[in-house]
Order: sequence, then C-alpha cells, then structure tokens
Amino acid sequence: MTGRRAGASVPQRARAALGAGAVAAVNRASRRLGRGSGTVVGGRVGLALAPHLLAELGRSRRVALVTGTNGKTTTTRLLSAAVATEGGVATNDTGANMPAGHLAALVAAPETATAVLEVDEVYLGAVAEAVWPRVVVLLNLSRDQLDRTSEVRALAERWRASLGQLAAGAPAPHVVANADDPLVVWAARGAVGPCTWVGAGQVWRLDAVGCPACGGRVRFGPGTAWACDSCSLARPACAAWLEDGCLARPDGTRLPVRLAIPGRFNQANAVMAAVAAPLLSAVPPDGGGTERAVTVEEALARMAGVDDVAGRFAVLHRRGDGVRLALAKNPAGWTALFDLLEEERAVPEGPPDGACHLVLSVNAQVADGADTSWLWDVPFERLAGLPTVVATGERHRDLAVRLRYAGVDHVTLSDPLEAVDAALARRGTGCGGDAPARAEAPTGPGGAVVTVVANYTAFRSLRSRW
Repeated sequence: MTGRRAGASVPQRARAALGAGAVAAVNRASRRLGRGSGTVVGGRVGLALAPHLLAELGRSRRVALVTGTNGKTTTTRLLSAAVATEGGVATNDTGANMPAGHLAALVAAPETATAVLEVDEVYLGAVAEAVWPRVVVLLNLSRDQLDRTSEVRALAERWRASLGQLAAGAPAPHVVANADDPLVVWAARGAVGPCTWVGAGQVWRLDAVGCPACGGRVRFGPGTAWACDSCSLARPACAAWLEDGCLARPDGTRLPVRLAIPGRFNQANAVMAAVAAPLLSAVPPDGGGTERAVTVEEALARMAGVDDVAGRFAVLHRRGDGVRLALAKNPAGWTALFDLLEEERAVPEGPPDGACHLVLSVNAQVADGADTSWLWDVPFERLAGLPTVVATGERHRDLAVRLRYAGVDHVTLSDPLEAVDAALARRGTGCGGDAPARAEAPTGPGGAVVTVVANYTAFRSLRSRW
C-alpha cells in the first residue's frame, strides 16, 4: 500500500467526480424503472469509470468495516445507530457488502464524516486497503457458501495477512475481535495495530476444532475457556463480554443490553458494536481537531431503538395474522435461530405461537450457494415434536429429505406463500397441541403466530411477494 497522497491530480479528481455522478444517476434510474433497489448497479458503473473512486471517497472519512460469517448486517446497523450524528452515517446496512455496494453507500451520503460498512468476508483485505479504516470489527467465521468463499481456515489466513499489511502508509486500524472464536483470534493477532477482545460467544464450534496456528486440536473447556493442546493459542482476556443480558467489564461494571430485536446473538452483536463505537467516533476523519467520543453507555442507549434490520424479524400480516420473518444462511445461523425459538417456548407465561409453527424456506441460487449439502450440518432434529413445520422454497425437496431423516413431521409445499397459508391454517393447535387459536392479530415479534425461517434469496423473494 502506498502512503497518503498530498493531493489527487486534476484528471483523477475529474474522473472521481464523473464516477460519483454516474453512481448516483444510475442508482436513481434503477429505482425509477423498478429494476432494483439502486444499491449496486451504480457502484459498478462508478468503479468502471474511476477504479480508485472507493479510495477517493473513503479516505476522507473515518470508516469502520464490519465482517464475519453471521451478524454483519445487524452489527452494521447497530454501530451506525450508535455513532450517528446530525449529518448521518454513510452505510450499506441493507446487505450490499461488496465494493460496488460500498461505493453506492458513500455516494449516497456525500457530506458525512463517518462510514460504517458491512464487508463480505472475501473482500475485507481489498476494501480495507482502499479506504484505510479506523476500526475493523471481526465477528466470527464458520462454513458458508463453500462453493464460493473457499474453506473457512483459508479465509482466516486471508484476514490475518490483510490485517498485517494495513499499517504501511496509513494509521493501523483498531481491531475489535470476538475472543470466543479461535479462527478470529488467530486472524486478529496478525494485525499490526491495537486489538480489543470482546466475549461475544460462539454458537458454532465445529469449524474451529483444528488450531489454525499449528494444526493441533482446540479444546473448549468449561464456560468460555478454550485453548490449543499443542501451542500457545488460547482465548485472550476480554475488555468486555456478554453475560446474562449485560455488557460486562473486568471492573465489575454491568450495562444492560436492551434491544427491540430478539435473540442472544443480537445482544452479542450489540456488545461488539458498543465497544467499537467509542473507538470510531473518537478519531477525527482528517486527523486533526477534537471530538467527543460516544460512550459505551450512549451507544447501547442508541441501539435500543433499532427495531428493523433489512426486514429481519419483521412481523408482516396476512389475513389478519402476524407472520415473523427470520433470515438464516448457514448452519451457524440456523442453530442460533433454533436457540431463540427454544428460549421463546420456555418462557413461563407461555410460548408465542410463532416459536411453534414454522415455515422453512430454502433456495440455492448464486447468493445462497449452489451446494445444499450444508443442510445436513443444521440440527433440524431440534424441531421434532413441533405441531407445524412446512418445507418450501426452490429446494423444498432437499429440505424435506433432511427433515425426514431428522424425524421432524412436516408438510412440503413448493410455493412459499402457500406454505405460509398452510401454517396459518394449522396454528390453532398451539405448542402443546390443544391451545386455542388466537382471536386477535399479534402486534410484535413475540406474538407472531407463524415464523418463517429462510435463507437469503428465499427471504428476499418472500418479502417482495408479500
């Protein structure tokens, strides 16, 4: 990476201005013609006209990059809320997480000093080299779209190499990393700059049993402890961690993490964002002047108002009943959602129907990964005994086979809306089999009478058809 330039040449600035104008114009045209949301196509045009445009727009801001297999979009949304100012934040929290999406986000908010960008795991190095981030948030690594992203340890190696090269010619980023994921810890330890460790938990451990440092075996002990049995790689001491719904610190401080979106995994995302927020907001974008950093307490308070993350956990209504939509893209994500459903069924006042009546929708398009063998890694056995499980989506037959071997009674319907209607028709059985049907439409996620769990394009398609 070369050092910071004293100033761009006039032709280069002209190309940048042309590229930025093209991004905005093409995105507006895309939305007007109904061809898309206008978050990617303009970025592609801009990069074609001005290949260095992402660097031109990114290096004038303080930037946080958020990456990981799961939780990127939610953490990006939460961190954006935590550091928002009157001028707003440039962000791509709709999930367009490759360079074209980053460019479109920066062009859409030209006056902001702060950018919070979700980054696809594969693109972390390239985007970081372009924009010189002040903060990099590393959430987790697990198997996902292996036909596209390669083996998980290879990604960890790419992260480690990228983070070790970012200090040449620019301030080294401050890394905020999940201490409970051995692959993330190993990658983050390659960073030249400072690193803050956060205990965010790790639902899926099967991809982390082999030590990335020496090839030995990682042993997970009681509680959160883990260590390699052949080398020094082990869980580092944390500056903060999630404990009983609170952000905990070594000095004994406990700050409640109260969110409008459900699940422990979202509380973990919030803790990561809360730790990153002061680090990002404390650094002026031009390297001069002084600004007051957002405190962790302020960050948590601001995140409490986030009630929608690109439609995740939204409750839509169909024929007077509430249907909750949830996104799960890989074994770790499905496992975390099953944890949430079990938590909801265990509440003393009685489980919401939405935790008991499920529609599962799976596609295998490019954005999902064409290989559906990952279905056999998902613990669908945990759904056995539920009164309603409906398999749907383009790969409903693959899903139905997996459910059959898991011992889950289910219905198979190819059309997702027909599947939702079928689940709504069966919802009167309740979790115990004899609960009465609800007389009123639900008003929140916990009161939905049906939950739909879908992978990426299945989720997007169902929302567009609602």
